[in-house]
Amino acid sequence: MEQLKYILAIESSCDDTGAAVLCNDKVLSNVVAKQEIHELYGGVIPELASRAHQQNIVPVVDVALQKAGIQKTDLSAIAFTQGPGLMGSLLVGGSFAKSLSMALDIPLIAVNHMHAHILAHFIDEEGFDKPTFPFLAMTISGGHTQIVKVNSFVDMEILGETTDDAVGEAYDKTAKILGFPYPGGPLIDKHAQNGNPKAYTFTKPKVDGLNFSFSGLKTQILYFIQKEVQKNPDFIKENIDDICASVQNIIIKILMDKIKLAVEQTGITQIAIGGGVSANSGIRKALKETETKYGWKTFIPKFEYTTDNAAMIGIVGYHKLNLGIFSDDEVVSKARLEF
Repeated sequence: MEQLKYILAIESSCDDTGAAVLCNDKVLSNVVAKQEIHELYGGVIPELASRAHQQNIVPVVDVALQKAGIQKTDLSAIAFTQGPGLMGSLLVGGSFAKSLSMALDIPLIAVNHMHAHILAHFIDEEGFDKPTFPFLAMTISGGHTQIVKVNSFVDMEILGETTDDAVGEAYDKTAKILGFPYPGGPLIDKHAQNGNPKAYTFTKPKVDGLNFSFSGLKTQILYFIQKEVQKNPDFIKENIDDICASVQNIIIKILMDKIKLAVEQTGITQIAIGGGVSANSGIRKALKETETKYGWKTFIPKFEYTTDNAAMIGIVGYHKLNLGIFSDDEVVSKARLEF
């Protein structure tokens, strides 16, 4: 029987303070403290985020341990987000993790936030299958859009990524143009479900290989809205569902065309998605349809593991612990961390 290992995981890459406790690959608790103050500014303010992390981290970790029903002395290792992310926010989580691992004299494990989005699929969750190696992962979030070939828990290779803006940024900037509050991506998805995806046509950016580009699409949407509003000041209000459906349609087409090309190039037909934008219902539906259309096997994470959370940091920590891959107390947080 496998020895029980308890991992405390800390996630503080942006504006959510997360702490989770895993027993091997099973999540016992997954606590997130959200910072609502950023909604007033229409985006994340780094200085406010790091201050809020300082206030939240001790109570969040305390609640995670209580919910898991264990003491801190039961812990086998501490995993934390090393990067990428906001430097001030990362430092809060990293400093706390280092201090606790030293105090308890247990291993410290630094985790790449983007690896965690991919490996969230390996959390033991009833009703959710785990991919087998190798598989293709598409990570789609506010800061990243990548297609990754995943060979093992620690061997991953980027096949394509955005050359400018991430897909989440395209959603949020479009939402801002339409007058939605921050974060606006989920609202576009909600309105898109009631609209006609072919009401308005946007052109797909020409980008070689498996790379992406969303800045041109963003500009295209802005000019289109400005032109229509000049003709009819109530254009957005009267056509909001169709606008959102048309925007979502082109974004899904861009993503699906690239993943189809990646399958053709690699011959790998197992596809997993991760990152905050993988919560989008239209993207999930389009990916699921490829199972019957192309015979692919697709993996969509449980909703709570799509956005930034500590459970996904914990699953990387668990597998690194098994492989004996630890960090020393000299490890530094990095806003830009190599994949």
